[in-house]
Amino acid sequence: VQLQAYGGGLVQAGGYLRLSCAASGRTFSSYHMGWFRQAPGKEREFVAAINRSGGSTLYADSVKGRFTVSRDNAKNTVYLQMDSLKPEDTAVYYCAADPSALYGVSWYRKVANSNEYDYWGQGTQVTVSS
Repeated sequence: VQLQAYGGGLVQAGGYLRLSCAASGRTFSSYHMGWFRQAPGKEREFVAAINRSGGSTLYADSVKGRFTVSRDNAKNTVYLQMDSLKPEDTAVYYCAADPSALYGVSWYRKVANSNEYDYWGQGTQVTVSS
């Protein structure tokens, strides 16, 4: 599967952005999807994930209550709605696809690990000014 992330930009603190990640292929619904980010000089970190059906989600503590991950399997697209943005949210945001058959507790335990994901988009820059 090929992934194309877009929707990043420059926004003031307290503002919002909606990232989208479009996937190619007919098997999008068979992938768990994740969002990660990498700030300058820092390691890539987990942001949010959603399972294949969209019925389960997981968020990093730093974005919980501000970000919402969703997906539309009919449109082969996963979204990341980012509200109440903070300067520390500034980073390149990546979407990723996990083809594993994990579900339930096993999914929750592993979904935040970038090694679980086989396919990555090119990243989209999000800059939050103070």
